[in-house]
Amino acid sequence: MDAVLVLLALGFAWSMGAHYTGACMGMPRALGAIGTGAALVVMAPLAWLGATLASHAVEHTVAHGLTTSTLGTGAEVLVLAVAFGLTTAYNRLRIPTSTIQILVSSVAGTALGAGVGVRWASIGELATVWVLAPVVAAGVGFTLTRSLDRAAAWRHRGHLAAGDRAAPFRWLGPGLVGVGAAASFTMGSNDVANATGSLVAAHLFSPRVAGAVGGAGLALGVLTAGRPLLHRVAFDIVHLDRSMATAAQAVQASVVLLAASLGFFTSMNQALVGAMAGAGLARGVHTVERKTLVGILRGWVLGPAAGLAAGFVVARLAALAGVHLA
Repeated sequence: MDAVLVLLALGFAWSMGAHYTGACMGMPRALGAIGTGAALVVMAPLAWLGATLASHAVEHTVAHGLTTSTLGTGAEVLVLAVAFGLTTAYNRLRIPTSTIQILVSSVAGTALGAGVGVRWASIGELATVWVLAPVVAAGVGFTLTRSLDRAAAWRHRGHLAAGDRAAPFRWLGPGLVGVGAAASFTMGSNDVANATGSLVAAHLFSPRVAGAVGGAGLALGVLTAGRPLLHRVAFDIVHLDRSMATAAQAVQASVVLLAASLGFFTSMNQALVGAMAGAGLARGVHTVERKTLVGILRGWVLGPAAGLAAGFVVARLAALAGVHLA
């Protein structure tokens, strides 16, 4: 059973790596700051580093903070199977969603089905962070875009006087790739525990080793299956210029990394969409396609509901079949 749990954790990490390519590198790709292949090559090792070096607080939250007592290995297998299956389905549908919310709801549903208590207060704290993160990201994205615009206008006037029209904007391409790289590191620290927190809970690995193992799965998912979601965000969702995109991606990385450092993992996609909306508001333009956004929001609602229901049903069926879950 332990081997099955490890394999499922690696599979889930692989699926998440593919899922979050757009959230991390979609903007640099959309605005031509980097090519598709290069974006994936930049992202993969940074996701592994984030998972290895900065995921420990979140690993602890997933392993010990969601239920009143530790789930058995069989129950952890069911949690990962449900979360992995739902995330893979969203990947195939090319719909960005929150793997974190799917994971937490799968844990809660499985715990209920197994007769294990759920720490609803802790889940309520996480839900509060999930609600606040995109709102905060929108506000900071608005402010940072305004600041970048003022700085660009000031530099533009100075360089026009010197006869150099392009200089004030040369930094935006490398800067956009840089914040995409920061988002990749943040994704590793924020999301790897979705897959490997169960390994810590089952005492198979320490948080550091679990992060490194899960980070390898994330990196492999980025490199082998990350193109569809990268293109989805880059070409179907994003409508920002380089200044706005740099602000939005920087805000996303900062908000999510801050939450992860405190043990509160939140949605990369929600933070990004919030930051994009704030950046667009600063310019008085729409930055997200309405139809696509509605589809994403629907995924955010249905994902946790599906995780809760599927976790409960599968756990009840397993219990009836005599599988030890608690």
